[in-house]
Amino acid sequence: MRADRLVSLVLLLRQHGRLSAAALARELEVSTRTVLRDIEALSAAGVPVYAERGRHGGFALLPGFRTELTGLNHDEALALLVAGSRRGAQAFGLGSALASAMLKVVDALPESYRDTAAGAAQRLLIDPETDLLSRRLVAEEVPDTVAAEVRRAVFAGHKLRIHYAAAGQTPTWRTVDPIGLVTVRDQGYLLATRSGADRTYRLSRVLAAEELAEPAQRPDRVDLDRAWQERGTRFRTGGDQVTVLVRVDPARREDLVGTALAVRAEEVDADGWLRLEVTFQDPRHAEWALWQLATNAEALAPRWLRTSLHDRAAAIATRYGMPSSRLR
Repeated sequence: MRADRLVSLVLLLRQHGRLSAAALARELEVSTRTVLRDIEALSAAGVPVYAERGRHGGFALLPGFRTELTGLNHDEALALLVAGSRRGAQAFGLGSALASAMLKVVDALPESYRDTAAGAAQRLLIDPETDLLSRRLVAEEVPDTVAAEVRRAVFAGHKLRIHYAAAGQTPTWRTVDPIGLVTVRDQGYLLATRSGADRTYRLSRVLAAEELAEPAQRPDRVDLDRAWQERGTRFRTGGDQVTVLVRVDPARREDLVGTALAVRAEEVDADGWLRLEVTFQDPRHAEWALWQLATNAEALAPRWLRTSLHDRAAAIATRYGMPSSRLR
């Protein structure tokens, strides 16, 4: 909305002192022509913004001008700035709103707090884009139009019509009663009911959404944390689960347990390795988990898992055992 953009423009000028039209356009994600029109609108509204010519020129506000926003103390502002560094808002299509809110938070501080709070926030990193092995942690993309429509239905308590692409299935339209939104490791989920049955939808798989006028059939109050835990329990105890007997190097026990749904039995072998009976979500999950441990683990049962891991290892050995002449 233009009103929000004008406020953001003023806050940017307050915090940076002077910015070129090109720099403002990048920050606001609009064209330079739009920035110039916004500058004219601010001037007409009485905001003391002026242009400075020259190589290092740009737009600035007259000294002493500030917006009227409720003040925050240092710790309150720091908490909001740190929270604002998280990427969870992206999962619900609130990234631009969060950026605008952070500008207002900084501007609301007394000048004595502003530099120290911003400096402290720079020394705290929450959810970086890569881990220590430089593996990129990619948040799922949800179109803004979809996220906005889903949010409106959730907050208004209206039924929601979604075009949903379930894994391995043809996308279909379905009407649901939205309950709430959850974000886990930058993945957004819609908790809802459909024909009275609990349903959980990944937002990145919602291709289109439409808020309906009809009220949703749902309780007035909800404990989302409890609802999420209950659905997680049902997920872990459903599907094509498999139980595996495995030997593992004690140094890699946590790696194995961390990927399993449950540990049903555990004992120490004569050579010091651990023998565990663990449950996985399905055969593919079991094979993936054991493959990650390489020679630090051995699947003892079932037979199909040993065969599958053997065949995969043999294929790798064959690939890398080919004559070097084929690589030239």
